[in-house]
Amino acid sequence: RPPLPRQLSFTPPLIRNPFIYNLKLTAMDKFRMVLLGIILLPIRLILLVIILLFVWPFVAIATACSPLKGSQPLVPWRRSLFRIFVGFLGQALIFSMGFVVKVKGKCASSLEAPLLVAAPHSTFFDAIACIVAGFPSTVSRAENLDVPIFGRLLRATQSVLVSRVDADSRKNTANEIIRRATSNGEWPQVLIFPEGTCSNRSCLITFRLGAFSPGVPVQPVLLKYPNRLDTVTWTWEGPKLSQIFVMTICQLFTKVEVEFMPVHFPNEEEKNNPLLFANAVRSKMAAALGVPVTDHTYEDCRLMISAGEMTLPMETGLVEFTKVSKKLNLNWDNISQQLNEFAEIAKASKGGRIKIEEFAGYLKIPVSSALKELFALFDRNNDGTIDFREYVIGLAIICAPATTEETIIMAFKLFDIDDDGCITQDEFSSLLGSSLGLHNIDSSNMFHDMDTDGSGTITYDEFRDFALKHPVYAKLFTTYLDQQRYFVYSHERADSHERAESSSILPQILSSSGYPEAKEDFLSTSDKKED
Repeated sequence: RPPLPRQLSFTPPLIRNPFIYNLKLTAMDKFRMVLLGIILLPIRLILLVIILLFVWPFVAIATACSPLKGSQPLVPWRRSLFRIFVGFLGQALIFSMGFVVKVKGKCASSLEAPLLVAAPHSTFFDAIACIVAGFPSTVSRAENLDVPIFGRLLRATQSVLVSRVDADSRKNTANEIIRRATSNGEWPQVLIFPEGTCSNRSCLITFRLGAFSPGVPVQPVLLKYPNRLDTVTWTWEGPKLSQIFVMTICQLFTKVEVEFMPVHFPNEEEKNNPLLFANAVRSKMAAALGVPVTDHTYEDCRLMISAGEMTLPMETGLVEFTKVSKKLNLNWDNISQQLNEFAEIAKASKGGRIKIEEFAGYLKIPVSSALKELFALFDRNNDGTIDFREYVIGLAIICAPATTEETIIMAFKLFDIDDDGCITQDEFSSLLGSSLGLHNIDSSNMFHDMDTDGSGTITYDEFRDFALKHPVYAKLFTTYLDQQRYFVYSHERADSHERAESSSILPQILSSSGYPEAKEDFLSTSDKKED
């Protein structure tokens, strides 16, 4: 079977999983790391403690008698004291940890570019960009204020604080960024990592809109780590934070490149459309880095964690949340629920992908030509399996159109052969066998699932609730209905006299529902192999 034509907008991303990093160390790498670590690790840890102790009095003076959550910018002398002395100590800290930093370009002033956007965000060592840029404000969790020394540093840089317990925190944070960005240089610059989470630097994932909502000029900042051995990358699936820290400071040196690109001045259209603004800046940064862009986002990471908790491979949860949710009008709750359903089907599969046998087992029906055709509609890349991304897209594009009220009513009438307002098990088994092209099918399990009150018959309300909760079944029924509609249409064209004398229940249903007379209308668009 040749691959099915698909919408290009739903083709898989060039980078399947930007949140995984497999560090491969050779025996020589390990030997060198241990040898250098014996010497460098204690020395660098001692220097780290000493420098932090020297930092403390300067940040204490800069923040003395100032409110915990600064509502006003620091007075100039406090700000200058902090930037000069702590800036020098910050450079000493970078050097003592073995980082060799190369700076390209020049950091713009707060009047020229109130906001700095740094990417790709791949490690906690990206904080080096803050030191190089002269300690601009950042966005941080409010809980970090309680961390010794680090909390004082956040207060000295007047970071924008996000609270997890405040329901309005996201809105307040966005408003605070806008207030500072439009202060005409009164506040320090704000440095933002617009990706919102760490990736492996193989691409640029979706930029969040916080830095672009004010509609002011931004300066892109590129971060690179051009080392033979990459010990700095910290992703959701890979080395742990403590491992990365130890391995990095056990290197003789680690190269870092911080490049300040030209300021991006938004046009009028970008000022009014933060998404357009963000995508324009991301495309410019991706071109400079020579990497692609994808529509992954932090929500994909949450889905990865959920998939791991369900004993599925973590990358199962990757769907390019931004693209899929927007194009298919889905939210986090919809996709999270569908992940639970997918896990139930794929629980026997160690690879996190559904084969047709598992698909049939979940639906409690045998493999048939009708089921194979439905499976092929889900299987977008024609590899004989359905992954979670294909499952989400299939439910929205293929099955959702089959769960309209009109379609459910039609399917119910199709099963209710004697037109008494309920479906018996014999009626259900007969039509189900016909729709699947099978005889003597055991449909008792499915029938009992529908018959929620145990009355021995299925009412319309029970049938409707089941169809809405299980849209895959609705698609199977409407596929059969479409086939019969086309058969009736062809029969009518061949012999109008026989059509008039036909006593089949199906033509009666069709004629009473006023279906169109054109052949194309009988081929339901939800049945086409294009999306």
